[in-house]
Amino acid sequence: MPRCQKLTQWRFEAVGPKDAKTEFALLREKAGLTIEEAARVTKSSLRSAYRHERGECAASPLALDILKLLAESHRPSEKPSRFRFIDLFAGIGGLRVGFENIGGKCVFTSEWDKYAAETYRKNFPEDGEHVFAGDIREYTGNDEALARIPAHDVLLAGFPCQPFSIAGVSKKNALGRPHGFLDATQGTLFFDVAQIIRFHKPKAFLLENVKNLQRHDKGRTFETIMNVLENELGYRVTTKVVSARPWVPQGRERIFIAGFRDHETEFSFDDVVMPVGLEPTLGTILLDKVDEKYTLTPKLWAYLQDYKKKHEAKGNGFGFGLFGPGDVARTLSARYYKDGSEILIDQGKGKRPRRLTPKECARLMGFERGNRVWEVPVSDTQAYKQFGNAVVVPVVETIAEAMSPWLPGKETGEVIPLPSKNMEEGKAVVNG
Repeated sequence: MPRCQKLTQWRFEAVGPKDAKTEFALLREKAGLTIEEAARVTKSSLRSAYRHERGECAASPLALDILKLLAESHRPSEKPSRFRFIDLFAGIGGLRVGFENIGGKCVFTSEWDKYAAETYRKNFPEDGEHVFAGDIREYTGNDEALARIPAHDVLLAGFPCQPFSIAGVSKKNALGRPHGFLDATQGTLFFDVAQIIRFHKPKAFLLENVKNLQRHDKGRTFETIMNVLENELGYRVTTKVVSARPWVPQGRERIFIAGFRDHETEFSFDDVVMPVGLEPTLGTILLDKVDEKYTLTPKLWAYLQDYKKKHEAKGNGFGFGLFGPGDVARTLSARYYKDGSEILIDQGKGKRPRRLTPKECARLMGFERGNRVWEVPVSDTQAYKQFGNAVVVPVVETIAEAMSPWLPGKETGEVIPLPSKNMEEGKAVVNG
């Protein structure tokens, strides 16, 4: 019998919110393991573990026995954190989800928008050690202020993209004064990120931004960022534009910038395990019953149709996007609350299309996935802004899994006890 028996009745959509989970996935979650940890304890490759998770092939009886033992003995409060991280420009916490899943503990969060902070707090209950800050600039004015940020091993930041002024650098050149690239970033929010990295020297960081960052200000912005991170701060840096398309039914691309203080680190974005099988469509995230308030009014629908016709006559591609369950959506943006035109759901002949609901947006962005429930305590308008500005959670989860072998905790002790095999009885025995 093949080592990994194919299960033809399962498809990629099996990991969607509407479908039953595999036994492997249920036991893994009950045991409190990430997919990477489950792969390690069952002696499987990470790729095989993902296939077991999705039901594309069956896990061995021995692997399931190991997970059952760990699930029965698991106590959530007993699982120690591997490393400490901070979450800057946090939005509603998409980056945090991925790094908590690999054993990290968030000790500091910065988010200035009060509505995003409300959603964040609702979904991440605080403990006594965690610090929630508003404007990050209150913590970066000088070294005394920087010291108020808790010590951490990993820095996460979805920082805003801003043009960097070279006026200060030009003035220093004229005066014959030395300067560094860091000076060119003053007045931008990247400067605050760089100052925190300079002061706290985290072992690693992951930054996220729009794909256009590479071309912003004719490429000068990205060049300055890379020079600061590599030459001034001394990190080994690798970048990649990642499409969310393999994980969610949305054509969304974002650039990720990973840095490690140890230059011997061999992390590569090529290590990110891409989902295999059929890519998901909107049918995996759409609700069966939706309130009529999300259906466009006759006036708005007429306006959007006229607007599209006008631009089509001019040869432009502007206009609404109409999608069905078998389609893939455009990129969800923060302006979705205005008219929903970028992603309208076709409700069939004789009925006007509708917007996505906030819950569907949570699914489209991967915040609600599997058994994870995402609370939305704010208005629809604020929710649309928040999801439009967020990261796609399963993308971050997969990147975090790939970074995990190079983060603290691997050398100082395993997150979970490793099982040994009792070959005579054919059962797994958990050490300790």
